[in-house]
Amino acid sequence: MASSVGPRGRRVALLAVTALAVSFASEAQSQAQPPAAPKAKAPAAAPKAPAPAAQAPAAPPAAGQPQQQAQQQQEMPQLIYAPWTKFCLKGQDANAKQVCFIGKDGRIESGQPVVAAVIIEPEGEPKKILRVTLPLGMQLQPGTRIVVDSNQALQSPYVICFQNGCMSDYEATADFLASLKKGQTLYVQAINSNGTALTLPLPLQEGNSSFAKAYDGPPTDPKEFEKTQQKLQEELQKRAEEQRKKLEQTQGGQPQAKQ
Repeated sequence: MASSVGPRGRRVALLAVTALAVSFASEAQSQAQPPAAPKAKAPAAAPKAPAPAAQAPAAPPAAGQPQQQAQQQQEMPQLIYAPWTKFCLKGQDANAKQVCFIGKDGRIESGQPVVAAVIIEPEGEPKKILRVTLPLGMQLQPGTRIVVDSNQALQSPYVICFQNGCMSDYEATADFLASLKKGQTLYVQAINSNGTALTLPLPLQEGNSSFAKAYDGPPTDPKEFEKTQQKLQEELQKRAEEQRKKLEQTQGGQPQAKQ
């Protein structure tokens, strides 16, 4: 039950799931009408159909960004994902409405989140939004693009930046939510400070975790959330140790410089 944990506890848990979107919970409660999207200033050409895989190198480059020349797609390391998680919060005010968040993030071996996506669903409001968050250092003018499998790409500007990243909002229509439930991968695309196109995948179906199951189901049990976070930390530590050993082997295999 959503009422089993107080709003403060739920907010802390939610922020842990979507580490990049540090302020989205309080912001969603304070403003019922988020910035409208996606009406891009210039139409963006739809990218080639991404391969249905959960690894960034398999996804297409973010071609067709407005006022951007063709960019070389940057190869990203395999990401480590938190499961799709749902929390519903309600403010202290007597007339406060419940707001539900369904989110997932992807991290590199160091544990740093590099992409997050959260559906924000205020109670009684017909308008829902998808908020994607990327690290600082992206070019702001092109904004972001999202693609579900081989569907048409959507584009939206950044709306705000915090210490942990910059956020971009999309209207989550009924058709878009249906595509998320049926789809395999949500691709988030952006241009970094070097002018390189990035495509970051978020699996919609991954083991026992799926967007549809989280969206249609009850809020995540806090105890189960703690277990999944512990498993995530263990996987991050494992990957970091593997990377360290590879680095040591690479350095050990290099010939020493002659004196």
